[in-house]
Amino acid sequence: MTMKSGVAKKIGGNETYDVIVIGGGASGLMAAAVAAERGQRVLLLEKNRELGNKVRISGGGRCNITNAEMDVRTLLKKYGEAEQALYAAFARFGVPETFAFFEERQLPLVVEENLRAFPKSQKAPDVVRVFEKALKTAGVVVKTAAAVTKVMVRDGTITSVTAGGVEYTARSYVLATGGVSHPETGSTGDGFAWLSDLGHTVSPPSPTIVPLATSEGWSHALSGKSLRGKVTFLVDEKKAFAETGNILFTHFGISGPTVLNASPRVADLLWKGSVTAKLDCFPDLDEAALAAEMLALFTTEKNKTLKNALKTLLPGVYSALLSALPTIDPEKKVHSVTKEERRFLCRSLKALPLTITGLMGFDRAVVADGGVHLGEVDTKTMRSRKIGNLFITGDLLHIRRPSGGYSLQLCWTTGYIAGMNA
Repeated sequence: MTMKSGVAKKIGGNETYDVIVIGGGASGLMAAAVAAERGQRVLLLEKNRELGNKVRISGGGRCNITNAEMDVRTLLKKYGEAEQALYAAFARFGVPETFAFFEERQLPLVVEENLRAFPKSQKAPDVVRVFEKALKTAGVVVKTAAAVTKVMVRDGTITSVTAGGVEYTARSYVLATGGVSHPETGSTGDGFAWLSDLGHTVSPPSPTIVPLATSEGWSHALSGKSLRGKVTFLVDEKKAFAETGNILFTHFGISGPTVLNASPRVADLLWKGSVTAKLDCFPDLDEAALAAEMLALFTTEKNKTLKNALKTLLPGVYSALLSALPTIDPEKKVHSVTKEERRFLCRSLKALPLTITGLMGFDRAVVADGGVHLGEVDTKTMRSRKIGNLFITGDLLHIRRPSGGYSLQLCWTTGYIAGMNA
C-alpha cells in the first residue's frame, strides 16, 4: 500500500520534504501525523508492506495502548533511571493526552486490571487504522516496502537518505525504526547500526521483558490457559522473590504480565545458580482456608470423581494440574479421598514446582532494551545531540520499562515530541 497525499518538491530529480520519518511503527506513525498536522511536508518510509506490524500483534492482538496512571510522577517511576530525563516530554504529552488523542479520533479506550488500557473494540489493527486515516488527512506521503539503504551525512547533518534506489532529502529526519523484539515484524535493529555509525553510543540490545521457559510437561499442556496465582522464584532452592497476578501458560512455559515483569530479575538469578519456582494457585487463601473450602466442596460432591469435583475450584486448568501430582488418582471418587490425600492436594496446589530452564529470546520478547544513551538526546525535543537535524524515538532509546502499556506510551510520547519539533 502506498498513500500519496502530500506534495514533495523536486530538486535535481530528488524528492525533498520538510520531514522524513524512517519507520512506520508506533512512534513513527505518531511523529509523521503530528508533524504533518503542523503543516510540514512529511514522507514516511516503511520497510514492510504495511504500517504498524508490531502494533497489530501487541497485547495479544488487542494492543495495550498505555497504562492509565494519570499522575506523571508516579508513571515515570516505572522507567527507572530515565525518570527525570523523560519528565518534560511526558508532562507535555502523557497518558491523559494519549487518551484524548485516540478518543478524539473515534477510538474509545477501556481500562482493565493493573490500569492497562486497550481499545474498546479489543482490536489492535484499529489503532493502526486511526493513524492511516490521520496520515491521509494530513497529507503525509507514505511509501511502504521502502527499506532505507543509505544515510548520507555531511558536517554533522544528514543530507539525504536512499530507499528503493531513490534519494530523498529533508530539513529534518526522525529515526523510528524500533528495537529488536519480534524481528518477524521488521524490527531487526537497523536503527542501532545507523546510530552507531553516526557517532552515537549505543548499548547492545538484550531481551528484558520475556516469557520464561519451563521443563514440566503439565505446564505446556495448559497452553493458552491462565489463572491468578503467586509465583515464588528460588535460586539453588533459596527463596529470591515472589510475584502475584495473572499467569499465562504457553507451549514452552509461562508468560503473562506477572511473569513478564519478573523476567529481568529471573535473568539475574539464572547467572547465580539453578532457578526453580513454586506456583500457588490460591494466593488469597492460606493452606488451612483452602483445606476448609476443599472439605466443604468434597462434602457436597462426594459421589463425583476428583477431577470433576475440582472443576469448581480450578475451572479450565484442573486436569493438567492434577497430572502434575502423579500420586493422586484423578478418577478416584471424592468420598474415597483420604484426609492425608486431601492435605497433600492442598499443599501441592499451594506450591506446584516449576523448573525455569531459561528466558525466551528476541522473537518472544515484549520489550528489549539497548539503544542510544539518553545523555546524547535532548529529551525535551528528542533531537540528537550529535546530529543536528536528527530526532530519535521509541525503542531506539536505551530505557528499561515494564510490561503493561509503558512501552507503547513511550512511543506515543517520544513520537509526539519529535513530530512537534522536527
